[in-house]
Amino acid sequence: MSDRGLRIGEVARLTGTTTRTIRYYEEIGLLPAAPQRPAGSHRLYGEAEVARLREILRLKELLGVSLDELREVLEAETARAALRDEWRSGGVGDDRRREILGEALEHVDRQLALVERRREEIASLEAELRAKRERLLARLGERGAPLGA
Repeated sequence: MSDRGLRIGEVARLTGTTTRTIRYYEEIGLLPAAPQRPAGSHRLYGEAEVARLREILRLKELLGVSLDELREVLEAETARAALRDEWRSGGVGDDRRREILGEALEHVDRQLALVERRREEIASLEAELRAKRERLLARLGERGAPLGA
């Protein structure tokens, strides 16, 4: 990545999305809003923004979730990152460390609940398709003769 950062078109090409999607994700808060810049200058994206966008796109594709659900997953990730930073700061006592672990666990549990819901929905769809397949195979067997004969 360039030291100067990347313009939106470069980020779109790198991540396989569109500039419109990137702007929309900024607008709804999935990506950090562009910092104030002089009129007529272009926003430059750094490694952190590109990594965040890649994660957003990966999760959206993998989980097939709504933008609201995606926001929930990303908010939990952001919160866990803040807790991780606090943990690693070194100035945290044992009581706060236990609290941090408890808070991180709550965030992971929320994320797991979403993944489990999606998995159950996929399993239900798979069961429906398997049942349809079995019915079609049974009908083929009932006919005994090749179709079109």
